[in-house]
Amino acid sequence: MKPTDYNFRVKDSILGLQFLFVAFGSLVLVPILTGLDASVALFTAGIGTLVFQFVNRGAVPPIFLASSFAFIAPISYGVQTWGIAATMSGLFAAGLLYVVLSFLIRLKGDKFIHKLLPAIVVGPVIMSIGLILSPVAVNMAIGKTGDGAITLIPFETAIVISMSALVITVFISLLGKGMFKLIPILSGIIIGYLVALFYGIVDFSPISNAAWFAIPSFTAPEFNWEAIIFILPIAIAPAIEHIGDMLAISNVTKEDYLKKPGLKNTLLGDGLATSVAALFGGPPNTTYSEVTGAVTVTKAYNPAIMTWAAFFAIILAFVGKIGAILSTIPTPVMGGIMLLLFGIIATLGISTLIKSNTDFTCPRNMIIVSMILVFSIGGMTFNFGGVPFSGIGLGALIGIFLNLVLPKASKN
Repeated sequence: MKPTDYNFRVKDSILGLQFLFVAFGSLVLVPILTGLDASVALFTAGIGTLVFQFVNRGAVPPIFLASSFAFIAPISYGVQTWGIAATMSGLFAAGLLYVVLSFLIRLKGDKFIHKLLPAIVVGPVIMSIGLILSPVAVNMAIGKTGDGAITLIPFETAIVISMSALVITVFISLLGKGMFKLIPILSGIIIGYLVALFYGIVDFSPISNAAWFAIPSFTAPEFNWEAIIFILPIAIAPAIEHIGDMLAISNVTKEDYLKKPGLKNTLLGDGLATSVAALFGGPPNTTYSEVTGAVTVTKAYNPAIMTWAAFFAIILAFVGKIGAILSTIPTPVMGGIMLLLFGIIATLGISTLIKSNTDFTCPRNMIIVSMILVFSIGGMTFNFGGVPFSGIGLGALIGIFLNLVLPKASKN
């Protein structure tokens, strides 16, 4: 039996709990930032991972699926504009887009998706996600609401708390060792929380009022065309990210998961996991790179360990005290983390262009990248049949369109 063969053993439960701990900080960060329920996110991460494993049961990669950062901006906007239920319909559709892409890959091969979504399109789309979110991070870091309309905490207090969380996160990312290096975000949140405690701005009443056992605040999708059209194009970026994650875990375990079970199946599992999450009111699922890092450190390649992690996530979702503790995290703590996080997202977009050796002396490439960024960030809005297209979704569509219609540079 190979180390990567599925072998369900009770003794692996501790490793499963450890991997969940590695993912926990990022997993709950998305619902905290977007107004979703963190307990629901825990539940849907567990369910989503099990769905992914079922789809790929012939050759299960040792990965864990949980809240996708790529959807933070559209979820935040959607919750504020249409509410959680309507936003879920858009996220459900995003999962179905993965499913469609998986079947197109099944029919046309892996090269199809690289032709439709090359780096020249995906790179600036990822950049725009981070850049659009940056004002939200700044506002929260200085003690305001995400839109900057209301001051929650005085600037002098908020900036000390947010910078404490930011500095610790950066410090551990650069200098942390072993498993400690895998939880820089969680470490930053803990230190920021402790500093907030020193300033006396943490309200513990939600914890004392919460029951130990509580049903998560599940929310079923409510069909909304505007939300669907707004969110659907966002799925482009994490679809490409999925390919990179599959390559990463393949390199770690020395098993070619792009061959077996194949991208057609792993992307299908990811898409179904995302749509199932939306049925309960949870954020979209994506493969977690930090858990892949933990697999690299521990050499624990047995996919059944992720089954244990999924079980623990589902169980913890029903512990009401956990959700209550998360709700007490002050805004500046999250703002400090977001300053780094959203900058990194933008940097990943730049990295995508660099790795593909994008030639910026070529006018065609310059036009595609510039139009994606300006249309995404500048506030441009197109209306088709009364339905507005704007932001990241519009930028992605413009990029795909220009890449398909603009003539290639002639080779002399």
